[in-house]
Amino acid sequence: MHRSSHHHAGHREAFMTHLHLMGHRHGGGFGQFAGFMGGMGMGGGAFRVGRRLASGDLQLVLLALLAERARHGYELIKALEERSEGFYSPSPGMVYPALTWLEEMGYASVTPEGAKKLYGITEAGDAYLTENRAAADAMLNQIVQAGRKMGRVRQALGALEEDEQDGWRELWAVRETLAQAVREKRHSSTQEKQRIVEILKAAAAQIRGKA
Repeated sequence: MHRSSHHHAGHREAFMTHLHLMGHRHGGGFGQFAGFMGGMGMGGGAFRVGRRLASGDLQLVLLALLAERARHGYELIKALEERSEGFYSPSPGMVYPALTWLEEMGYASVTPEGAKKLYGITEAGDAYLTENRAAADAMLNQIVQAGRKMGRVRQALGALEEDEQDGWRELWAVRETLAQAVREKRHSSTQEKQRIVEILKAAAAQIRGKA
């Protein structure tokens, strides 16, 4: 059991590393996603790595959600969780201080409903949001995009787990070894690269049973 778990973790790590490298190589994918959440700032720009928004950014995102309709605190948390497909779910310890700040600034109104509070946007909040709409929309869009990317990663990892359960662990190990061997030859001569291409073509034909 221990050996199986070790192999499983090793293949998963190799797969995640592959996704990360592919993202850097092609300007997207998992590598781009790694820098998704953090502190965009009101003027826009890149997010820092992490799974949280800086306080000022979270306040702006919450205000954008309140502009859609009045919500309770837990509904705001749920809205972000749904938009990110479960990737980003801020804690109450982050959301409620941000809502308090919006209230103190006059950007959000609060209507008591028993033990709950219903938050809405004020005219001042609407004006503030209008001034920062581009940044708010960019952050909400990246939350959605990051959720979609993580969904694809989860699907890929699920396929990897199914392969391992079907006895395909060695296949993933060999694939990684092959990929590394090809990377080591990236500075080879044109003739050497062509030799490698022919080897890979022949191997593919043999796997398909056409050799």
